[in-house]
Amino acid sequence: MNQPPVVEWTEADRPRSARWRSENGSPPPRRIAVADDRTRADEAYKLACEGTALLWRGDFHNARQLLTAMARRIDRRPRKTPPADVTQAFHVHRAAQNHRARILGMLLVPLDAAYGVPLHRAPDVREACTRAYGPAEPDPTPASAPQPAPGEGADTAEGSAAATASLVSLRELLALIGANEWRRKGVEIPALGGDRIHPHYGVFSPARGEYVDLVAEAPLPSQELAFDIGTGTGVLASVLARRGVRRIVATDQDPRALACARENTERLGVADRVEVVEADLFPAGRAPLVVCNPPWVPAKPTSPVERAVYDPGNQMLHGFLTGLADHLTPDGEGWLILSDLAEHLGLRPHAELLDAFATSGLTVLGRLDVTPRHPRARDTSDPLHVARAAEVTSLWRLGPADR
Repeated sequence: MNQPPVVEWTEADRPRSARWRSENGSPPPRRIAVADDRTRADEAYKLACEGTALLWRGDFHNARQLLTAMARRIDRRPRKTPPADVTQAFHVHRAAQNHRARILGMLLVPLDAAYGVPLHRAPDVREACTRAYGPAEPDPTPASAPQPAPGEGADTAEGSAAATASLVSLRELLALIGANEWRRKGVEIPALGGDRIHPHYGVFSPARGEYVDLVAEAPLPSQELAFDIGTGTGVLASVLARRGVRRIVATDQDPRALACARENTERLGVADRVEVVEADLFPAGRAPLVVCNPPWVPAKPTSPVERAVYDPGNQMLHGFLTGLADHLTPDGEGWLILSDLAEHLGLRPHAELLDAFATSGLTVLGRLDVTPRHPRARDTSDPLHVARAAEVTSLWRLGPADR
């Protein structure tokens, strides 16, 4: 992994520096003020809106309460009438999400060199951080300057500053903790007989099971070989293996996804049939079945996990379609799993998708559809409810146009 950038600030009249950790690529804050249990929510919110980050030196649970209070202040802002145009409503919604993330990301907590949080009542986050950031480096602090154990806190600002090896937003740290719990518990997959997939941090969780069900139900053109393009957690490759496909080559470019897919296929007992390889879309050769579940919405992602949802310019979608015919056997099928949410948002016309099939030398052999089961499809308070309620997820069965 690349070394994180360095962030600098002044504390107790002395210059300080630490590594800056941000999984969404946010730059280090230019201004940092020290905050603690005496800091009021109105003051914290004002500073965050002005671009000043707050380095927390108080009780960890009080920091969580402050974050909640700041979120309430964001929610109390006067809301404009949502645009009637659904595409504009989507962009306004995304802008509001990004604004919220930027403001709440201004509340920072310290990590010591071993990923301990030197704050009173802090949880032990070492496992979660190690899984997200990689192994901690040896602590360069001399043995004569003992560090607080996780959860014990530090008695003075001077001691806290000495214990700081890196800074991270509290919001990101809480996301790491939550992701680690998902990894421990796993996500039950009915198409795998109720067995669980354990998503790693930054790898999209297959919580929306309807698209997995489509792969479990579509008629197999062959049981000899399949390619799973952009495997993520390895869930689709595992479903194909459980359906009797004798060999699956699962590809991805993300090191976290590759590790996640290998772990899940081992756990599910299908690793002898699933080969997980690093590749930009396709592996070498041809297969009678090539499966791909690309990101569904052509927009810019703002975090690692969003890369599984947002595909700027439909890059992965068009890359898959353009290369599919060259990686199918003459009688093979490509299965494209795609939601039409982007169509209802006005971001990708239906005709554009059909044109992409034809331009890529593909013909439609059939299509299986399913409506979403997730709660947001029924949430009338969602500004994108009209589009979500009309959404259909499809498995497009594609073949070479000259077959």
